[in-house]
Amino acid sequence: MTSPAAPTVAGGTGRSAPHGDLSRTALTAFAPAVWGTTYVVTTELLPPGHPLFAGLLRALPAGLVALAIGRTLPRGAWWGKAAVLGVLNIGLFLPLLFVAAERLPGGVAATLAAAQPLVVAVLAVAVLRESPSAWRFVWGVTGVVGVGLVVIGPNAALDAVGIAAGLASAASMALGVTLTKRWGRPAGVGATAFAGWQLTAGGLFLVPVTFFVEGAPPAIDLGAALGYLWLGLVGGLVAYVLWFRGVTALPVTSVAVLGLLSPLVAAVLGAVLLGQALGLVQLVGFALSLAAIVAGQLPQPARSSVPPATPERTSR
Repeated sequence: MTSPAAPTVAGGTGRSAPHGDLSRTALTAFAPAVWGTTYVVTTELLPPGHPLFAGLLRALPAGLVALAIGRTLPRGAWWGKAAVLGVLNIGLFLPLLFVAAERLPGGVAATLAAAQPLVVAVLAVAVLRESPSAWRFVWGVTGVVGVGLVVIGPNAALDAVGIAAGLASAASMALGVTLTKRWGRPAGVGATAFAGWQLTAGGLFLVPVTFFVEGAPPAIDLGAALGYLWLGLVGGLVAYVLWFRGVTALPVTSVAVLGLLSPLVAAVLGAVLLGQALGLVQLVGFALSLAAIVAGQLPQPARSSVPPATPERTSR
């Protein structure tokens, strides 16, 4: 493996990234869509009580494969930056996500995760020095309300630990995404290597934590093996490469709102695979969520800057 020849950081805030790049947006959206399968895979295939182990198998093998493909190691300050991003985006986010998925109905966990665009909108002001935006806030709230209508039923059970884990996972990923946008990606480093740094760092962070908290790994049957393979190969390697490529190229708030696709996919899978009905309220929620996703990809309406009219001079 080699180190990048120059530590110049590319990316910045990304304000000049084109909002109309549909192909890049679609590829980035693939990641949260795949992550929407986490809920059904966790509850239907994986052994219960091992969320840290699930996060570890999702991150570390995918990270090592990405490093082997990218063949580029961090250099200088990027060792520390990659570690921070790996812990926020992977090491903390994944186990908290699995804890929420295990302790809460998928709908409640998904709604908490949908708060991520709101957190990103706040962090964009504090970290990226962007101007406060009522547009982003309104559509962020709309997205949370829409997801809530889709996935929360009248008998949804609430668990304090699950709620705390869901909110913490959203905050961790939001901060990780914002810092990824602020630091950009080093010049000459591909998206695969960049994702490999973070997946490996997050996976290594999870190794001692997993075995200290959960002890020996669980017994893995064929269904669990397929579940872990899906989460690691598609939900880990492929999804994170596309996700981090999008984060460094697209506006951060536009990327964050794509995360609403995750609970929507989870709801569709629940209806198709688990027989969970979707009524009129859920359809309204779908419409609100999709509207928030689309609005998040559009440029913010410009404020009117028409100068006040001045009286015309008359000549005599």
